[in-house]
Amino acid sequence: MAQRFGGKFSPDGASNTGSPKGGFQNAKRSKVGFRVNLLFLAPLPLIWKAFSSEPLVMAQYLVALGLLMLAGWLTREGLIAQEAYEARKVARRPAMPRKLAGSVLTGAGLALVGIAGHGIIEAVIFAGLGAVLHSFAFGLDPMRDKGMEGVDTFQTDRVARAVEEAEKHLTAMKDSILRAGDRALERRVAQFGTTARDLFRTIEDDPRDLSSARKYLSVYLKGARDATAKFADIYARNQDAQARADFEALLDDLEQNFAARTQKLLLNDHSDLTVEIDVLRERLQREGIRNDA
Repeated sequence: MAQRFGGKFSPDGASNTGSPKGGFQNAKRSKVGFRVNLLFLAPLPLIWKAFSSEPLVMAQYLVALGLLMLAGWLTREGLIAQEAYEARKVARRPAMPRKLAGSVLTGAGLALVGIAGHGIIEAVIFAGLGAVLHSFAFGLDPMRDKGMEGVDTFQTDRVARAVEEAEKHLTAMKDSILRAGDRALERRVAQFGTTARDLFRTIEDDPRDLSSARKYLSVYLKGARDATAKFADIYARNQDAQARADFEALLDDLEQNFAARTQKLLLNDHSDLTVEIDVLRERLQREGIRNDA
């Protein structure tokens, strides 16, 4: 019977400390993939068309190329924004409908191609088909806020800004640890990032938790970012085993504390719900509404 390989340097080996939860927990397949990349490749033949044409037609082809490239970039950014929107229970719609703008620019770019190579009727057909097919392929942007009913928008904005800064610290940690050249450490930092994002999602679900967790999103993550940068520089030079052990111990402590804070916030939310239920039942009893069964 086949057996899974394991050892000191395997992903599940002795060097991989910490909780078994990995960086792929609750991971979903990204919508930003091959289809979006095709949007950048498909217009490239226009370069050859442009430089084999007269100046006016060449300008039209090059402008069309620019519009189609911009449409691809907007589409990719729109899909990234949609994934961030779908990952949260409470979220605002994207400020700019990027995928819709991508559809419009795709239609405009293809219209210019039609004008340069064919005529007005063909340009209208190209524009309509391009815009419609782009919308069918990539869908529309989220057009309404999600889970915002009864939510204090001021508090939600504060949480959004705090989480955005915290995400920058995690990104800096991920970039810094690459300099160490150690895949196990990269996975370990990613694992801590997953735990930290659990805390982010908990705060987003209940913005009242921000005050009690603000130092985790700012002070602790900023310190972890600076420590990661310094460790990566040291480890890249001399592969110091003691420095590695100290850094892994730091990640263990950070992960345990972030997980504990997340659990405490969840327990507090449950306690608040219990109090509200008890108060409501007490008021109902005072009004003479009782369940005698």
